[in-house]
Amino acid sequence: MGGATLLALGVAPAQAEGSRTSYIGGWERGHESNRWYDGNADSTSSIVSLSTCYTDSSFNSATLNLYQDISWNPDRNVGSRVNYCGLSSWGRVSAGSYYFKLSDFSGGSRFTAENVYIAW
Repeated sequence: MGGATLLALGVAPAQAEGSRTSYIGGWERGHESNRWYDGNADSTSSIVSLSTCYTDSSFNSATLNLYQDISWNPDRNVGSRVNYCGLSSWGRVSAGSYYFKLSDFSGGSRFTAENVYIAW
């Protein structure tokens, strides 16, 4: 079924609760993104999409870890994803504040992604 068919049946495609665009400019391993709040008000997956990726050497992949920010306790690691300059998804997550960490990447000591799209 195409999108037009779904709309004709009265079923709208899923919309993200929130989203943001950004960039990664020369991050070292371990650098963390800004936080965002996912109220778990929809059934949309939490995603991070990267494009135009490179390092100061030869880039192949980056490892991203999604964390739930927990006050006064260690943050909860939701899981890691290997990203080849594309989409990483963690599925639907519980309500809370989240961020991703650039855990690792191939080649060099600094990583850049000119376009970063985060949706939750």
